[in-house]
Amino acid sequence: MDGCTNYTVLSEADRAQGDAEPPHERNDSSLVTGWYCFQGAAGDRMPDKCVFSYRCGTEHPGWLKGAHPTVAEGVLTRKVCYSIDDFGNLNFIIKVKNCSSYFVYELQRTEYRYGGKASAGKLH
Repeated sequence: MDGCTNYTVLSEADRAQGDAEPPHERNDSSLVTGWYCFQGAAGDRMPDKCVFSYRCGTEHPGWLKGAHPTVAEGVLTRKVCYSIDDFGNLNFIIKVKNCSSYFVYELQRTEYRYGGKASAGKLH
């Protein structure tokens, strides 16, 4: 299955890394394993730097460790770190793909929550 043509949108405003408003109780325990794309108020990608605790509508937000792939790199394996102590010491493996004008992520359910962020410019 090609993630660029078959994905689920994550667009909740409280998923954005800038959201620090309580409650911080959301999680992604109901996600079905598959390809996801951040859009709208959630941002257009997963953050690729540490996101502090109590952001993204959750106590322990998830962020991508490592750079997002270029189109030429295809699908890359990356870690998603969770800010358990603000240093991302808990992590899981996911896949990431650059679809030219957006990214998709092969995510799985977690008791934590994947964070989103708005990019500062064009995709790489």
